[in-house]
Amino acid sequence: MPRSGRAILLGMAVILLAARGFAAESPPTAPSGESIDCRYAASHEQGTPQDSQERVNRAFPGDDVFRPLFADPKQPQFFATYQSVRVRDAKTAVNVGSVGFGENFGFHTSRRGCDGWQVGILAGVFAQFDLDAASSDLINADYVFGIPLSWRSGAWSSRVRLYHQSSHVGDEFLLGRPGFNRVNLSFEEVEALLSYDYQWLRIYGGAGYLLHREPDLDRSRAQWGLELRGPTFWSPVLTKELPGLRMTPLLGADFKAFDELDWTVNSNVVAGLEWSREGAPRRFRFLVNYYHGFNPYGQFFAQKIESVGAGLYLAF
Repeated sequence: MPRSGRAILLGMAVILLAARGFAAESPPTAPSGESIDCRYAASHEQGTPQDSQERVNRAFPGDDVFRPLFADPKQPQFFATYQSVRVRDAKTAVNVGSVGFGENFGFHTSRRGCDGWQVGILAGVFAQFDLDAASSDLINADYVFGIPLSWRSGAWSSRVRLYHQSSHVGDEFLLGRPGFNRVNLSFEEVEALLSYDYQWLRIYGGAGYLLHREPDLDRSRAQWGLELRGPTFWSPVLTKELPGLRMTPLLGADFKAFDELDWTVNSNVVAGLEWSREGAPRRFRFLVNYYHGFNPYGQFFAQKIESVGAGLYLAF
């Protein structure tokens, strides 16, 4: 791993260790009247033992039984980041504004505590803008829509998704490059991931397979990664003004390899802090990232890049 990626890992490891000093005791469970968010609750926060709880069927659940992958560049979520991108093939560099809008929306869940299954829809947009251009030209936009099915049993959880993606190059980007060879990238993919939680650590892995694609790409890919969520502690800043505000240090790494790209490993390492309120599902994150591999966005999938950036992320 290049120096910048190692520096992020080392710096976040120091933050995780330092956070122990603030976490004198485990934060209490959700206040009365507020339900547990099964995406982030530890096993000891999920209430009474699973075998003593009744199974509940609920429409439009506000959480999920599978925690979203915060280090995955293509996870539908709301974010705005600055990226310093080096195009390794052309030996050029560009400053990019990268934004995302999207979420998983649960339709129905059947659970006993946090154990059970859920089905919903996912939708998202991922767009990149050339900040070096006079009008910050739109470079590319990816649109995704699909159906996720998630499941949990104790520390084990999984997610299966069937989704469509279509990619579109920005008009201003094309006008400034009359000889640019545009590719109409569009596909449907089925993806399956299995995840395991152990105290602060989460590991996951799985694969995806293209059912239909344009152009004619190789179909298979693999994905794996890890997440570290440090001890949650009361925020040392704004505690009086915002009672109940908590902080959690985060470190994550997501890896993908595609048959189309000769199984080269694409790595994304992220680290930072998450702010949340006890018992509430919304979370605010400040994350820095390092990416090395093929471009994860749109028709630029065969472009080798390296990027370092930082941004703000919202989770609902």
